[in-house]
This record gives sequence, C-alpha cells and structure tokens, in this order.
Amino acid sequence: MDRKIIHVDVDAFFASVEQRDNPKLKGKPVIVGGTSDRGVVATCSYEARRYGIHSAMPIFKAKKQCPYGIFLPTRHSRYKEVSEEIFKLFYSITDLVEPISIDEAYLDITKLNRNPRNVAYYIKEQVKKKTGLTVSIGISYNKFLAKLGSDWNKPNGLKVITEDMIPEILKPLPIKKVHGLGNTSCEKLNKIGIFIVEDLLKMPSEYLVNFLGKYGIEVYDRIRGNDTRVVKNTRVSKSIGRETTLEEDTHDKTYLEELIFKFAKDISTSLKRKHLYGKTITIKIKLSNFESHTKSKTINEYINSFEEICMVGVNILNEIDLDRDIRLIGLSVSNLSKADVRQLNFFDLENDFCKNNEKL
Repeated sequence: MDRKIIHVDVDAFFASVEQRDNPKLKGKPVIVGGTSDRGVVATCSYEARRYGIHSAMPIFKAKKQCPYGIFLPTRHSRYKEVSEEIFKLFYSITDLVEPISIDEAYLDITKLNRNPRNVAYYIKEQVKKKTGLTVSIGISYNKFLAKLGSDWNKPNGLKVITEDMIPEILKPLPIKKVHGLGNTSCEKLNKIGIFIVEDLLKMPSEYLVNFLGKYGIEVYDRIRGNDTRVVKNTRVSKSIGRETTLEEDTHDKTYLEELIFKFAKDISTSLKRKHLYGKTITIKIKLSNFESHTKSKTINEYINSFEEICMVGVNILNEIDLDRDIRLIGLSVSNLSKADVRQLNFFDLENDFCKNNEKL
C-alpha cells in the first residue's frame, strides 16, 4: 500500500501569533526575537521577509535592513499554548503524528479512508477557525516529498507530489532543498559545479557516498523519490539546552557561573517533566568576534537533577580559558534516555557553588 504522508507547517508561527493577538500588527513587518541589538531573529512575518530578514539573523543587522520593523521579544508560553491547540487537532485525525518542532509535524493518514486533499483542507479550515493562523501543507507518499511540498508555495500553500512527477519536478530545485544537504555540503557541491537537483541526478551513487559520506546514499535515493523513513508517534529529544546573549561582553566567571546555575535549574525542570535523563553536558560560548566554541563532558551515569547538571557545567566552564570577552553562553544536556532506574550517585552534592546559589 502506498503511504499517504502529510507535512503541516504553521506559517511564520511566532510572528503570526503576535499579529493574531494584536490586530494592529497585521500587514506590518513583525520581527520576533527581542529588541536588543545583541539578540537574533527567531522568526518574522512575511512582510519583514521582503526586506531580506530571516531566522538566526542578528537583530542589529535586521534593524539596518528593516529600520521600520516592529521588534518584539519572544513569548514562549503563549506559543506553546497555541501549538498545543493545533497538535490536539492533529491527534484527533490520526495517532501517527510526529512533531518536528513547536510549529510543524508529519501525519501518516495511510489507514484513514479519506482523500488526503480533503484531510488537508480540513486541517487548514480548523486551524484557521481555532487559532486564526494559516498553515502550509505538503502531501506525498514519503516524508521527504511531503516536507518539500509544504514549502512549495508558502504561505497558506498546498502541494501534492505524486510518484509520476518524480524526478522531473525536482530537477530545477536548488540542492539546498534536499533533506540531508546542509550548508557545508551544498558549498562543497557548488565548488564542483553542482547547483540544482538535475546536476545531482547525474552523479553515481558511489561518487556521492565518497563525497558526502554516509548520507550520500540517502541523498541519492531521495532525489529519485525514495525515502523509507516512517512517521514515528514518539520522538525523544536529542538535547535540551538554554542559552542567552549577554547585554555586555564579559569574561567575569562569577557572573557566568550564575547563568549556568539558572540554566541548570531550567533544564532540570524540562528533563523531569519529560521523564528524561542525560549523560553529556555541553557548554557553548560565542566570543565578541562571533567565533563559537563548545566543550562537552560525558559522565558515567544518567542525571537530571539541577545540582548535578550545575556542578558538571561549572566544572566545564572552569576548564575553559576565558582570556577574551564572550557575548553568548549556553548550557545543554544531551545523550538522553527515558531511563527510570537510577544508580547510586557518585556526585558529592555538597558542591559549594550550587548549594550556596540554591537560595537565589
């Protein structure tokens, strides 16, 4: 049986929620991510995208390109509330829902006795009715093509990609549209004259494997319409982390340790809520010249208490030579597991820093 996969992506989610909650913002270039020049764009409205604004762009650059833009801080609790309402709709249609992020998901409707187009129109209608937002939807027989379809004619788009369209419909697309090809791989391919999918189709599978490593065969298959990945109705986070861009560049270790403490508490809360434990703790810093560095430590057992995360994080920070000012610091826990049995802890929880800061 051919699979029927739908990919749903909420259009400009954060910015659309802000415009919905404040009608005065409709039709205006809304940029969500903060008002400080030191932040980055989380997302922006389509009006702002006309100025070349995009996610991860530094706020100071966005302000130069769109001086009359409306810059807003993120409201994660509000976005989560709206997201939960949308996902409740997805789960009312099928149990096979795979969340990709707060604003997008795959749905496998193969076993439903319904036309995929009708399901897509129903989702669009209900999301608009319940939240006032629009979604773009892709429909196909695998995840790669469904995802490609949802991005085809945003916003409020709908694209069906069938097997008989392959590979002709893919040939003119830039190679960055191929799932599995990141910026570095695309740059390498561009250097040898590979810019569009039609160029990729001329490359033998052996060459792609040699050139791209283990992902080469996946890329080879996908551009020919083959993708065997299934929609999973459970998705374990790969990592949980927090980071912040500082108001002023600094290498004050005491201040940075305080931030690590706050991050550890927040991460611990998230881990416990999801019944997760982690073994790898990572500190990320970005220097004043935007140069990024990470340092990780993998411990012998799974942890999720803030004291343990804090202690490892502070120890890692103390191993970093902070001879230059930094503008951003982050903490994350990865190598996660749903483990429900803890071994005796080898940590000495009398760690002075974490214990003393418990009162903060």
